[in-house]
Amino acid sequence: MKIHEKYMRRCLNLANNGLGNTYPNPLVGSVVVYNDRIIGEGWHRKAGEPHAEVNAICAVKDKNLLSKSTIYINLEPCSHHGRTPPCADLIIEMQIKKVVIGTIDFNTEVHGKGIERLEKAGCEVVVGVLEKACRFLNRRFFTFHQQKRPYIILKWAETKDGFIFPEENTGKINEPVWISNAYSLQLVHKWRTEEQSILVGTNTVVKDNPKLNARNYYGDSPIRIALDRQLRIPKNYNFFDGDIETIIFTEREMIDEKGVINWVKIDFSKNVANQILTVLYKKGVQSLIIEGGSKILNSFMEFDLWDEARVFTSETSFFKGISAPDINGKRINESFNCLIKKDISNNKLSIYLND
Repeated sequence: MKIHEKYMRRCLNLANNGLGNTYPNPLVGSVVVYNDRIIGEGWHRKAGEPHAEVNAICAVKDKNLLSKSTIYINLEPCSHHGRTPPCADLIIEMQIKKVVIGTIDFNTEVHGKGIERLEKAGCEVVVGVLEKACRFLNRRFFTFHQQKRPYIILKWAETKDGFIFPEENTGKINEPVWISNAYSLQLVHKWRTEEQSILVGTNTVVKDNPKLNARNYYGDSPIRIALDRQLRIPKNYNFFDGDIETIIFTEREMIDEKGVINWVKIDFSKNVANQILTVLYKKGVQSLIIEGGSKILNSFMEFDLWDEARVFTSETSFFKGISAPDINGKRINESFNCLIKKDISNNKLSIYLND
């Protein structure tokens, strides 16, 4: 089993290269092994392009070795025709007799059907190698298909005395109050390229006039989303620059003549968080970063609608101000507790998982 784990870890490393580029598809890596040596490997790079298994098989120079090889994949091979042919069929066609899979695919189009097809063709199939890690890698994909909503990441920066905004903003008008440092900011922009959407509340937009793009990192910016119940966001703000797909939830009936903004009317007297998630699910959005402020972060936490929290803590103190959200320790998975604790210059990053 340990030899299987060795090659499955390689699959996971390869698969992670596609983060942010494969939506709506999952992250998949694959390696072909002959005589304890990798002779081909690949990952799914972008939706519509060849899947990981195809890339790994194509990378094998001597195709005669395939019938004597084992193929490793972190996710069950697809068995249906989408934008590309079924990978299970290719494995069978290439006469690969042993297939090692990290986890089954919970998408109903696949769920167990790829494994069934392989076994009927006479392949030896091993399932469940590093299964927990394989499921975690595709947590966005699985959450979307199993819970019918995007995977939700809460993100904020707080001072060492527990505030996310000072009592009085002494900086420039309509500019953010920075708590985290420049290195943390670049990491946040990297995260934005990995997720499909990003949400902030009305007060955050009005106070900070954010762009919510990924200007400090290479990659696509997420769909930016804001709440604006009473249309308080000025029309000259960055949210209306037309550079990024933008959604604004409001209680008014709105039509944007230029098609720059997708206005969505919701009922603010009901559960706003659920209404937002329903709209995003119907739109096919698999992940959402919520960057604040405190009111909207707490509203999602109140209904236990979060999967992950990423918190920067700086050496700055405000002494008074808006308090940072309180992560309830009982809702943190004790086996992970704080998944990551590391220093980014004078900032500390902590990442929590909801139980």
